[in-house]
Amino acid sequence: MVRVTAECHTRPMTGSSHGFSRCTIVPPYLLVRLARVDDPRLAAAAEAARRSLMRDVPIRELRAAAHPTPSSSVHSGVRGGAAARVRGHVDRAVSDAGGLERLPGRLVRREGQPAGADLAVNEAWAGLGDTHSLFWNVFERDSIDDRGVSLEATVHYGRNYDNAFWDGERMVFGDGDGLVFNRFTASLTVIGHELTHGVTQFTANLTYEGQSGAINESLSDVFGSLVEQRSLGQSAAEAGWLIGEGLFTDQVQGVALRSLKAPGTAYNDDALGKDPQPADMTGYIETEDDNGGVHLNSGIPNRAFYLVATALGGNAWETAGQIWFDTLTSGTLGRTVDFAGFARATSRAAVTRHGAGSREHEAVIAGWTAVGLGGGLGTGSRPRSGTGPGTGVGRATVVPAPRPE
Repeated sequence: MVRVTAECHTRPMTGSSHGFSRCTIVPPYLLVRLARVDDPRLAAAAEAARRSLMRDVPIRELRAAAHPTPSSSVHSGVRGGAAARVRGHVDRAVSDAGGLERLPGRLVRREGQPAGADLAVNEAWAGLGDTHSLFWNVFERDSIDDRGVSLEATVHYGRNYDNAFWDGERMVFGDGDGLVFNRFTASLTVIGHELTHGVTQFTANLTYEGQSGAINESLSDVFGSLVEQRSLGQSAAEAGWLIGEGLFTDQVQGVALRSLKAPGTAYNDDALGKDPQPADMTGYIETEDDNGGVHLNSGIPNRAFYLVATALGGNAWETAGQIWFDTLTSGTLGRTVDFAGFARATSRAAVTRHGAGSREHEAVIAGWTAVGLGGGLGTGSRPRSGTGPGTGVGRATVVPAPRPE
């Protein structure tokens, strides 16, 4: 039996107060389900899932090893020296692992070089650029650390590896098993999601467990979706709000790994089961698996953001995204913040930028109230009434986060 442990491991990095993490896009419960499939037609996919799960073992050992900070590594974005660097200039490097599990692999493209014939390399390259563009051109954040660190990626990692992950320094992409999962560079939301773990690492550095871990996951889903929406020029109303669209092959009854618009509806497949994410606090899942349900309960803040963004309309990255970015980078979030605390922080961010009772503040309150977390956010300019589950008023609907180990 495969024992699944945390899939986003964090510890202080050498010379830094921040942690590094190894955060995967595919949640462990989905791979476990696939690993247990007893269908000859999916035997290769089941074996690939088992191997993918077992790759967590050396990562657990890595927690006790020295690990350089991204800004001090040999892949630093300041290749020409601090004086030569232009703030906001993207610096990318993509390497090819060649089916091995050694990082970083062979460097195949760096900034200034033309595209080649490898589709995975080109997709990773474009995704790094689109993510950098969102954070710099919209939020004026200079790469994930706000100091211009190089954005690194490795493709073709492992044999039929069914995942992609952020390891504290780089994005790493598997090619999938070809039966259930396609190559992981195919989804721009995956790239944006994983790089946002890097932004969180250098800002709020949220503990990857329980509700703070689910907020960590949700922030990556939110900004991963915004990277794609901005790249495609989609308004909040036009966007699909899916994470990992295109990862499943046509053999799977599903459209993506997760849906911000309708958590719990992304897939419903005989082999993979049904998407288990709850959409509000009435469905909150108490579990010790998945690090206290970080990939499960993230559906709740995900839907809150979707509701805020669509209520405000226009481009989601311009207003709702700015409020969430302000919250993430405010310096006021505790590492173990729970859903209620994060909701209050977004409300404060909306007031700071737009004013109490503003349309934006009202949208934030309404979004959190709809998922059962409106208590303590104030009333904006309109009074509200009601108590108990479903109203978001009172403490009954707020489930405290599990305490970190």
